[in-house]
Amino acid sequence: MIQKLYIRNYALIDELEIDFRPGFTVLTGETGAGKSIIMGALSLILGQRADSKAVKDAAQKTVIEGTFDISSYAMAAFFEENDLDYDPSGHCLLRRELSPQGKSRAFINDTPVSLSLLKELGEQLIDIHSQHQNLLLGDNRFQLRMIDIWADDEASLSQYRDEYRRYRALNEKLVSLRRENEEKRREEDYLRFQYDQLCEAHLQVGEQSALEEEQEMLTHAGEIKNGLYAISRCLDGEEGGVLPSLKETRSLLRSLQRVYPAVEPLDQRIESAYIEIKDILSEIDDRQESVAVDPARLQQVEERLDLLYGLQQKHHLSSHEELMALQDDLQKRLDAIEHADEEVAALQEELTEQERVLRSLAEQLSAVRHAAAVRFTEKLVERARPLGMPHLRFEVEWSDKTTFDADGTESVRYLFSANKNRPLEPVSDVASGGEISRLMLTIKSLAADAASLPTIIFDEIDTGVSGEIADKMGEIMAGMARYMQVVAITHLPQVASRGECHYRIYKDDEGETTQTRIELLDDARRVQEIARMLSGSQLTDAALKNARELLHRK
Repeated sequence: MIQKLYIRNYALIDELEIDFRPGFTVLTGETGAGKSIIMGALSLILGQRADSKAVKDAAQKTVIEGTFDISSYAMAAFFEENDLDYDPSGHCLLRRELSPQGKSRAFINDTPVSLSLLKELGEQLIDIHSQHQNLLLGDNRFQLRMIDIWADDEASLSQYRDEYRRYRALNEKLVSLRRENEEKRREEDYLRFQYDQLCEAHLQVGEQSALEEEQEMLTHAGEIKNGLYAISRCLDGEEGGVLPSLKETRSLLRSLQRVYPAVEPLDQRIESAYIEIKDILSEIDDRQESVAVDPARLQQVEERLDLLYGLQQKHHLSSHEELMALQDDLQKRLDAIEHADEEVAALQEELTEQERVLRSLAEQLSAVRHAAAVRFTEKLVERARPLGMPHLRFEVEWSDKTTFDADGTESVRYLFSANKNRPLEPVSDVASGGEISRLMLTIKSLAADAASLPTIIFDEIDTGVSGEIADKMGEIMAGMARYMQVVAITHLPQVASRGECHYRIYKDDEGETTQTRIELLDDARRVQEIARMLSGSQLTDAALKNARELLHRK
């Protein structure tokens, strides 16, 4: 419930604070006194759009704060999910700040939040019902929502909507998969051509680097053979060759060992060098033999490399490995196309099963709603007839939808007739403004019976009614206040007299500027305010007496 509303620098308000109490509170005042200004300020902390023109003094910002007690409404999870501080005592502060430049800031418990989050929380705290909201009575979703509240089917509806979201996700996935498959089939021939071309190339791991080495060797075969031959002559030439020199060196060392044994290790090292160089010479000779000047083979190698380079250029690749990876990818894509129908069939089967689950839940939901609609109709007629509609007939009409949606498989329409000989027709087509106001009040009272709504504010919902009907409407509001906090802005003394707490809103013109102010009325001032509502500015003894009687009756 709302405990306090603080307003500073807004429209005709310098600074104003209202303390709200549990039960039924009424706000009264002459037309133009500023009741709509207070409602406008309240709507700002509930997430509505702001207008910088509402800033009274352009030298300072506008601040609106609402203090709420949410201890009875199990909202800790909401605060945790949105990373907000939650006061275990249930204290909650909503604040809105407007700058003269038009910038707006929103806060929940002093934490900056988006306007959408402020609105999401605000909708769970207060239901503001104005004359404009009466238009909702012709909205089919609002009509169904009232049935759901009366049916107390939130668990069933939540389960249905969870499964509906899964159904939609599967359906969207199936549509997307079919679209993708169609696109893939359109390019299948081209993919197949590319894949076949790569397969015909018989790509081998490491082939390109090996061919490039072979090409280099064949291109310089003569130069290589001549170089190897020259090296061979250096190592084993008859004149100045390394091997003959080492052989002679070994012979000299061995002769010297007889008189100088210390050179024996040198002899061993020379022998090792001799063996190593002889092995090198053998490998050089083998390589010289293997290198051949072969123009035909060179042509084959270059043609193969041209093919590989051409494929890389065609596919905008930079290596042989990327070319082989492309071949693997093309094979996978073609395999996916070949098995696409199987995937679609499996998904279609899953969707069919999900539709069966959803239809079963929808049927259960419909059964609960139909049963609730019967009770809802009976209660509505019972409460609305005393509001000046003695011949009221009301019916909830159901019709099947062509497909599933978030609300089920049926749509609802309220049918209404206030006269004996008139057929039932859609309520928005035949009900007058006053009848719609009374119906909406009745429906809201039924919702209050069925749901734990924290606070409801009626903003001149009683416009267009008077006398006994007004008294009955006040009685209904007072009855709602047994279950929730009710605030009514009213021009009707019959309604105002039912309130447990009474505020008067008025204009103060004594200063340099006109100010909207508010005062909590004691018993004596309340009698005067009710009398004023009965007779106008000229208070008569009869009006005062009537006011006391209305208040005493409460």
